[in-house]
Amino acid sequence: MKNNVIALVVICALTIFGVSVVVPNGPDYFGKKVKTHLGLDLKGGVQLLYEIDSSNLGDKSPQNAQNETIDLIERRVNDLGVSEPIVQGRRIGDNYGILVELPGISNVEEAKNMIGKTAQLKFYELNENNEEIATDLTGSDIKSASAGTDQNGQNFSAVSPIIYLEFNEEGAKKFKEITKRNLNKTIITKLDDETINRATVQTEIDGGKAQIEGIETLKEARETAKLINEGALPAPIKLAQESQIGSTLGKDAIEKSIVAGLIGLILVIIFMIVYYKWLGVAASAALIIYSIFTIAIFKLIPVTLTLSGIAGFIFSIGIAVDANILIFERYFEELKKGIARTVALENGFTRSWPSIRDSNIASLITATVLFYIGSGTVKGFAVTLAIGILVSLFTSINVTRNILRFFIKNK
Repeated sequence: MKNNVIALVVICALTIFGVSVVVPNGPDYFGKKVKTHLGLDLKGGVQLLYEIDSSNLGDKSPQNAQNETIDLIERRVNDLGVSEPIVQGRRIGDNYGILVELPGISNVEEAKNMIGKTAQLKFYELNENNEEIATDLTGSDIKSASAGTDQNGQNFSAVSPIIYLEFNEEGAKKFKEITKRNLNKTIITKLDDETINRATVQTEIDGGKAQIEGIETLKEARETAKLINEGALPAPIKLAQESQIGSTLGKDAIEKSIVAGLIGLILVIIFMIVYYKWLGVAASAALIIYSIFTIAIFKLIPVTLTLSGIAGFIFSIGIAVDANILIFERYFEELKKGIARTVALENGFTRSWPSIRDSNIASLITATVLFYIGSGTVKGFAVTLAIGILVSLFTSINVTRNILRFFIKNK
């Protein structure tokens, strides 16, 4: 009895913690704001599909170029401050592509400009015929780039945006040689074949530092510095498709999903109480606790919820009830043998556990396959389904069991 009371206290404490996580505008946990993360189909935003130009990859395979491009685009998207972005590889016919989903984004053109830039930084010198000749100094020789200003006067209008460059050891040697042979001549800096600076070399520059002037705004200087720091895309990409999803559709989908989930939960509770009486009351209490735990985990991880993800959660409610039904039916079979209620309860849980375990393992295997083989929306369904199955195992075996132990011993 003492152990049962301790278990119930622990369950109550976990439930209170779960409720504090689930309620909107609840307290912060683990040093961050706990909130529901919504996907593109619920929050609205933009979906961009890029196709990779694999015609000049050299020894690099299209698959490796795709993976490297995904990593770089993720860093660029994070610089935009977009919450819950999704960047995934896709196949566009026989070619490789990348799908970018940006929930809640407002400035679509800024995002496309930032993502699509190949960020190829090159330095040119002029030959005797005044023709531009590419040097061996490129963006890969730069250790870091930062944006700043050059205060030439006391008025704000005199502040000139500048990009400060610091070369690595090899780049510093190259830059020294270039400035040495181009004294009183022009060096041209280009980003994606667009001239961003033309400077006349006044003296040989040693120390591995340089600066790019002539930038119009500080914002442009910062964005260019970010691109330089992140490096060039391993292959050019072109926008193949653009889709925008309005927030009105997302709001409508959320409301309908919540209503559908509540209706399903209420119908299940009514069935359990009508058919199993006081056992159904205990199972319904465990089901409510299960829902609280699951939603709290979604917010704490966090899981980015999509329509398919919500469907996976609602589907897992049925799985949670299945375990209780197996336990109750086994409990009734034990009672028919004339066994005491307390013993029948323990036998009901113990002897139904293999069936519950095996069926849930099969469901988890299905969710795992869906996650690794399915597309983005299917993955959302698989994640919420898997979490729901794991939580249902805990609630059906531990929560329901301890609640029933308390009721039966008091009866």
